[in-house]
Amino acid sequence: MLVPVLNTAASYPLMVLALRRGDLGLAIARMLLWALTMGVCATLLSYAKPSATDTLFLRGAPYRAEMFEWVATGRGAESTPSQFIPQQLGQAAVFSGVALATAGILAMPMGAVLMNYMGHYVGTLAAQSRSPVLAMVLGWHPWSVIRIISFVILGVVLSAPLLSRLTEIPIDRRLSRRLIVAASIGLVADIVLKTLLAPAWHRLLLRVAGW
Repeated sequence: MLVPVLNTAASYPLMVLALRRGDLGLAIARMLLWALTMGVCATLLSYAKPSATDTLFLRGAPYRAEMFEWVATGRGAESTPSQFIPQQLGQAAVFSGVALATAGILAMPMGAVLMNYMGHYVGTLAAQSRSPVLAMVLGWHPWSVIRIISFVILGVVLSAPLLSRLTEIPIDRRLSRRLIVAASIGLVADIVLKTLLAPAWHRLLLRVAGW
């Protein structure tokens, strides 16, 4: 349980410092770099020590099993819009509400959990593939990358209102609204791309894995 908290302990203050300067773009850039670092580290750790990260990362083992089943058979939530759309909309709603209510303090660990178990799936997939590097690249599905970027934007922008009341952080409301719209468009694009590409992507990953 401590892993996602530790994951965000260093990054959150950097986001707040950027927001206190009134630089929303810098805050988002810093958190995107954090998400990239999280993804790379989770992927490489799981590639090197898959059995250890199965238990280290929350939901690591069940998510890996679910995604391996999808790669092997094409069956599962990843290719079933009736399953993944409600799930993703629910995650986005909870994440946004928590970010707004806690100034991001609880939303960032939630994001860390998502990044860790997604990276765990990619790293363990690479460990069992005949082309590990290609599996690491393709395992980060393009729609997932768009979703991560959208979540980061929402997390930063929605953290600002409460922080502004607590610490007098300046808010550019017009820019904030534009960013929320952009993130929302990203979440819609995530759903559309996943619906269109997931069946073909499973076949591509299956060839890369060589199962």
